[in-house]
Amino acid sequence: MPRKLIIFGNGLGMSLSPEHFSLQNALETIWCKDGVLTSDQKKLIERCLGKKGAPEGEDELDLLHQAISYCTSLNRIGQGDIHWLTKDGQSFPEITAKYIHKVATFLHNYDGELPFEFYEPLIEFVKKTKSHVATLNYDKLLYNSFIDNNIFSGYNGYLADGMIDRGFSSESLERRYGNNFGYYLHLHGSPLFVEKRNGITKLSRDQLTIDRDEQSQHIVLTHVKHKPSVISASSALSVYWDYLRLALEEVEEVILFGYSGLDEHLNVLLKPYLKTIDTRVVEWSGAGKPKARKHFWTSKLGDGSITVTRLDNITEFEDW
Repeated sequence: MPRKLIIFGNGLGMSLSPEHFSLQNALETIWCKDGVLTSDQKKLIERCLGKKGAPEGEDELDLLHQAISYCTSLNRIGQGDIHWLTKDGQSFPEITAKYIHKVATFLHNYDGELPFEFYEPLIEFVKKTKSHVATLNYDKLLYNSFIDNNIFSGYNGYLADGMIDRGFSSESLERRYGNNFGYYLHLHGSPLFVEKRNGITKLSRDQLTIDRDEQSQHIVLTHVKHKPSVISASSALSVYWDYLRLALEEVEEVILFGYSGLDEHLNVLLKPYLKTIDTRVVEWSGAGKPKARKHFWTSKLGDGSITVTRLDNITEFEDW
């Protein structure tokens, strides 16, 4: 059976709990949580947004990302008795990074799980084909199912994501000694990834709580035009995107599952490969009229072979 590449978007979580996996809901929930942001810190963020209250989605994070970048740059050249920034300005990148990390943690820590009828055939397919899996979402639904069913086991696993006991290592994604594992690529990062003195490590699942203060350095949660710069700034995420290209060179089909189609940096990368690789899109039937959706996907991915499968609940899909 040929190896494939399956890219999962936020639609997977939305199919189970639209309220929990709504980014707007997560941004608002963390904004209102006691002890996350002071009143003054909220005012600074509101100035970037040009409005009162929490951000309502990635599109509103444009100016916020720019302000963080400027403050970070001025912090680098601001050493000495006189600083370019006030204390609030100096701490702004750290404060907003912690806010973003808590938002991703909220999305990650969903109490539910995937239906057995969905993940069992998927896991069997991955074990049989060692097909590559890439994720754009921050939830633990897929990752937990794979961990609990022994998909990962170092060089001897069915898939590898570069995370080993001592932390992230690009070398652990290299196939050696006849190993032929597939890749599990966290394309937009994970709140489990934290920066430590010796590099990037992965928290255990029970270590990640909403009360944990971590700066978000390996999470892509910003306006779409800034996502490539966040990816390139992360030594782990940039490796995942390099391996995405390698994965595309050895598959016969790409399945886009629960993907909105709105991440232009991904579309641009995929487009030349999809001229010769079959593509299947699995999406919610409520996304729009069939003809309009076919046109949408052609405009995003080119005029290669694209099949759109529409379901009332995408977790009913079994035809891997």
